[in-house]
Amino acid sequence: MHNSLVVRNMSARSSDFPKTTERGEGEFKLKFKIVSTVSISMLIFSKMENRTNQEELCEIKSREKMEEHDHLTKDSRDSSTPMRPDLFHLHQMTGFDGFECPASLKHKQEFFPQWRLPIKMAAIIALLTFLYTCLRDIIHPFVMTRAHFFYKIPILVINKVLPVVSITLLALVYLPGVIAAAFQLHHGTKYKRFPEWLDKWMLARKQFGLLSFFFASLHAVYSLSYPMRRSYRYKLLNWAYQQVQQNKEDAWDEHDVWRMEIYVSLGIVGLALLALLAVTSIPSVSNSLTWREFHYIQSKLGIFCLFLGTVHALIFAWNKWVDVKQFVWYTPPTFMIAILLPIVVLVGKGILLLPCYRKRIQKIRHGWEDPTKMDKAEMAFQL
Repeated sequence: MHNSLVVRNMSARSSDFPKTTERGEGEFKLKFKIVSTVSISMLIFSKMENRTNQEELCEIKSREKMEEHDHLTKDSRDSSTPMRPDLFHLHQMTGFDGFECPASLKHKQEFFPQWRLPIKMAAIIALLTFLYTCLRDIIHPFVMTRAHFFYKIPILVINKVLPVVSITLLALVYLPGVIAAAFQLHHGTKYKRFPEWLDKWMLARKQFGLLSFFFASLHAVYSLSYPMRRSYRYKLLNWAYQQVQQNKEDAWDEHDVWRMEIYVSLGIVGLALLALLAVTSIPSVSNSLTWREFHYIQSKLGIFCLFLGTVHALIFAWNKWVDVKQFVWYTPPTFMIAILLPIVVLVGKGILLLPCYRKRIQKIRHGWEDPTKMDKAEMAFQL
């Protein structure tokens, strides 16, 4: 009786779904291979998700697996067409869309994560410098004498902002190194972890340097555009007329000539070194250098580039340090504010180069630990 019921059920199922046993086995094998393909594709994608071309590689792998599957099942061509709805249903069940990477496994990539801090710092410095320069060069003359100097904003004011941002960002590249060295000297070991803010700052030094090069390049282009301005041509005519009115045959100023020649030359050399730093930070270039060569360029030449930029600003100022007219509304000139942080970094680097500190830092970075610092740390930990 039980056997007859089983036979009837089997016959009923076979009548409702007219598929042969061979076709059922083929469908089972097909679904098994599809699931296997999905699993293999998921494993491949998880291994390659940290690569930059993860989507293309995953798609290639998935399609290669599908082509291999089609080659293995080409003898069941007559049964493949009716089973396409089941195949696409399986795609939707597993999260696949045309055998590409599943949406659930696509890593949500952040937008310029390592550039956020440098760009924010550059934007803040640029905005504050722009407002400060406008206050001194635009608003002050307008309030005091009703002079309209708003035409200076597109070129002259912007060109005062660019070098300030550039040299400040370059100083921010080497300031965390000074802080890290002081941190290691204080704790007497290199195994104590840096604070999180310092760690993030040190990881963003490359981006700070590239932004510094970007603003320095803009500063050079803006400076070269000075003679092309219409306002400069009018001023040149006015200077010539004033010279005629004063009966001057020669307007040569020795000090001003030397100042101009020296600070322009230093600016060109500094920009060239900054370009070298930017080029060596490219992975394809840095991988071709040894660690000693890369460290020498980024550390030694980088500090020298910062030194040249600082001297460039100092010579540009020349004798303006003692000129009372430069202190508008009791505010110092822009170049005085620009060189404060670079001077702090250079002084800090100079102190760390003293033999008493340099040897100690080298010992610490080679694994030496100060026993007095360690004893104090252990006592504090026990308490």
